[in-house]
Amino acid sequence: MSEGRRRGGVIYDVDGTLLDSNYLHVTAWWEAFRERGHDVACADVHRALGLSSDDLISRILGEPDPSVSAAHSRYVAPYLGRMRPLAGAADLLRATGRLGLNVVLATSAKDEELDLMLDALGARDAVDTVVSSGDVKQAKPDPEIVHKALADSGTDPDRAVMVGDTVWDVLAAGRAGLRCVGLLSGGISEADLRDAGAAETFKDPAALLERLTGSAIGALSGSRREPSPGQPGGGPAARR
Repeated sequence: MSEGRRRGGVIYDVDGTLLDSNYLHVTAWWEAFRERGHDVACADVHRALGLSSDDLISRILGEPDPSVSAAHSRYVAPYLGRMRPLAGAADLLRATGRLGLNVVLATSAKDEELDLMLDALGARDAVDTVVSSGDVKQAKPDPEIVHKALADSGTDPDRAVMVGDTVWDVLAAGRAGLRCVGLLSGGISEADLRDAGAAETFKDPAALLERLTGSAIGALSGSRREPSPGQPGGGPAARR
């Protein structure tokens, strides 16, 4: 790397991308809504995961109800110490670092959940920077958390990629000018991720790790930046 040139980097979402936690959150939110007198479908909760708590509640109910968020914190608490990483997640982060790239986590999780999530991931040594919901005013799909992650990590925006499992991750990355690699491990379909603008899709972290050097992440380790969708040379999303 030439003197003065900023490092490239990869911004990873956490829930559903690195941790097998999405359906735990669905259950906790479903219980919370029912406790507060709202009969909602689990599928609607699943599709809203990745939004901030307030945005998730408003999207599902059509109006705010802060009491649901407090109830969710109580229902999800027993799961936090039992979360497990998805296959290949820790190795993927370490392999990203070995490519000479910043490893950045950007999560919509609440601050009180963050340490337990990092413990469950088992790869603190591989992470350079962490940005959570408490660090920003606007959650995904607003790009603020992506911009914050780039700034705090000193990552060159022209040599950065995001990895996420929801359409909100893909939209936030696109609005920040980054390509997004979509993982199917959070339960969102390949079609939905591609329609949102995902540059590539992989089954899970292990599948991305297996093909890392040929992916959009691998391209960052060289001098060439892969074109974003819609830019000259940007092709359709690749399926892996």
